[in-house]
Amino acid sequence: MAWIGAQDALRILGVRPQTLYANVSRGRIRARPDPQDSRRSEYREEDVLRAARQARGRRKVETIAAEAIEWGDPVLPSAISTVVDGRHWYRGQDAITLATHAQLEDIAALLWQTEPLTFTPANLAGTSRALPQAARRGSLQKSMRPPSPGPALAAGFAALAQRAGQDFPTIGRTPATLRAEAREIMASLCAAMLGAAVPKQVTLHEHICARWRQPAAANFVRRALVLMADHELNASAFSVRVTISTGASLAAGILAGLATLSGPLHAGATQAVAALAEEARQHGPESAVRACLAQGRPLPGFGHPLYPDGDPRAAMLLATSKPPPHYRRLAEYVEANVGEIASVDFALAAGCARHGLPADAPFVLFALGRCVGWLAHALEQAQAQRLIRPRARYVGIAPGASLA
Repeated sequence: MAWIGAQDALRILGVRPQTLYANVSRGRIRARPDPQDSRRSEYREEDVLRAARQARGRRKVETIAAEAIEWGDPVLPSAISTVVDGRHWYRGQDAITLATHAQLEDIAALLWQTEPLTFTPANLAGTSRALPQAARRGSLQKSMRPPSPGPALAAGFAALAQRAGQDFPTIGRTPATLRAEAREIMASLCAAMLGAAVPKQVTLHEHICARWRQPAAANFVRRALVLMADHELNASAFSVRVTISTGASLAAGILAGLATLSGPLHAGATQAVAALAEEARQHGPESAVRACLAQGRPLPGFGHPLYPDGDPRAAMLLATSKPPPHYRRLAEYVEANVGEIASVDFALAAGCARHGLPADAPFVLFALGRCVGWLAHALEQAQAQRLIRPRARYVGIAPGASLA
């Protein structure tokens, strides 16, 4: 028996809260107190879907399923993370609370369900094997200059692609073996995108700040990595799971995730946020926002379908590192005149600007943090041993129809 929160019920029904409550009072939709917060209620998903079908003329099952793909209910069972009533949870633990003290290494242990670990060469044997020769030579250079935006992503692609061409498939291998390989892959991506492997007994956020020569950013970087570790069944996590469901290697799955993440509607949005903020700095927030909206483009870094009242991850990062004045003025203007609240993409870009981090820093932090979640999804999907194969709702020319 599946239960859902009020926000999901209202989205499925497409009604006001009063209508939902009326359906409950008339016995059409069953409700119960939320086990985690008695002040809230949960609603029987089956009842909500039935009421929605009745209200919309009993639409076909495939139509409902197609609509659910876009910000709908998760299409796969997972015990890794979820978003409930505007809160973000890792295996039942509040991600915001964890970010106050945890490191990404702690989150990896939690999500991978393994012993405490560190992202160091000692625990992650095989890092050099996974890196291309050029990347290995780069890691030995004395210069501490981080890669520019293009090379950082390209190095990540190259390291994962080489592993994907060499590593064993996931199918038929034990969970312990796959978890050990997950550590190697994490080390490979860190070394490739940062230009050097994580030294022994050094945490990832400390290593990042050393590479970028910004030790004062340590708390911001640590929290950003923790908060980006996973976010339910997002586009990149789904692509990872589809790949792993075929039995492909862990590296192949993570390569698929990184490719998906690079798009401008995913972590690539952080670059658009920085460009919008620069426009606001030069010409003022009103001019920047008007120019963006006049082109029919949504404002990057604002609003999130899962957080209508504001993204708690963004709130924590903005409180950790106060954004530069032009970022702050932009956020205030958008909230007052557009009605959208800054998302985590905005907070990443703003925090990195506040600490003078490299131009590619928001994407790198997003990718390295999210790799932990991708690997958790890959491990979970490998154990499921089930191919993910949705059906298409065909809307083309009817089969057999004459083309004359």
